[in-house]
Amino acid sequence: MSDTFKILDLFAGPGGFDVAARNLGIKVVEGIEWDQDACATRVAADLPTHCGDVRELGPEDYSEANVLVGGPPCQTFTVAGNGEGRAALHEVTKFAERYAEVEIVEDFASIGEELKHLSDERTGLVLEPLRWVLEALLRGRQPYQAIVLEQVPAVLPVWKVFAGILSEKGYSVAEPDILRTEQYGVPQTRRRAIMIARWKGPGALLPEQPKLPEPTHRPYRRSIPRDAGDPALKEWVTMGMVLARRGPFEVVSNYGTGGDPKARGRRRHDQPSATVTGKGSRNKLVWGEHKLGEFGLAELGQLQTFPADYPWRRRNGDDGSAPGARSVIAQQIGNAVPPRFGMHILAAALGLDAELNSALERPLTWRR
Repeated sequence: MSDTFKILDLFAGPGGFDVAARNLGIKVVEGIEWDQDACATRVAADLPTHCGDVRELGPEDYSEANVLVGGPPCQTFTVAGNGEGRAALHEVTKFAERYAEVEIVEDFASIGEELKHLSDERTGLVLEPLRWVLEALLRGRQPYQAIVLEQVPAVLPVWKVFAGILSEKGYSVAEPDILRTEQYGVPQTRRRAIMIARWKGPGALLPEQPKLPEPTHRPYRRSIPRDAGDPALKEWVTMGMVLARRGPFEVVSNYGTGGDPKARGRRRHDQPSATVTGKGSRNKLVWGEHKLGEFGLAELGQLQTFPADYPWRRRNGDDGSAPGARSVIAQQIGNAVPPRFGMHILAAALGLDAELNSALERPLTWRR
């Protein structure tokens, strides 16, 4: 059934959702990404790529696509960012409601111009997936059969507004919620707000009511042993299980926790990683008094469940060995959707349980 679906990936980054789709046997029509470094990685990985701005394109440019995936930039919504997105949540939801009332396609452009004048232009990008869905309906093209949206937890209120709008436009929507990546086999405690919707009108290819993916692994708790918890779920995956490093290690975060810059977060090899951020390359590895250096870029990618040989690049072709390339590629890795997590989300959205189970029995690959 996977060959029924053709994905268009907005804000595609270095390819997390696209690698997930490839392992499930789903075609990716194109991934749209405006960061030229991420585009270089995508091209090296042989992923269909348009390096440009999603605001300058629309559903009429990709008539083949019947699944829309989107993970808009999160910097203005994250706790680590400047908070402009959180402060603008009310304003953003008002723009979403205005989009829902549009009756003439050209009106999307005028609203889009207003969005560019928010205090941080990136904040308005979170509305682009909604614009694409509604514009497809207004243009009379076949609606997207499924919609998958992913963002940091602070965006959950926006996804709930989207869910209400889409429900009125002919979609069934799973209640948006925050999922924990370690509960899907990712060796990392990363929380993400997820929304899944399915078209239920004429020409629908999927059962009406979608559900978010069921966890396969136990949640991580520092005080609870790995072998404790629900026996129906697998034990969470540790850093040491996916990395080839020999011997024990402890990761010391490059930033403080709880607002205290001196209180560096720490995780050991027999625990999942903390959230891999764009500054993950600055984390220090130690064991007792011994300094063990830093993670390599391939290792950071593996903590995000990318294959160890994934071809990370920056715009001039550097693979991370040249001066300045390391931090650029680390940013790509931190921004990416973990492919293993993406597989669970796509499979839930598209009813591909058998394909998911089969794919999880094999090592993830980026190659065709």
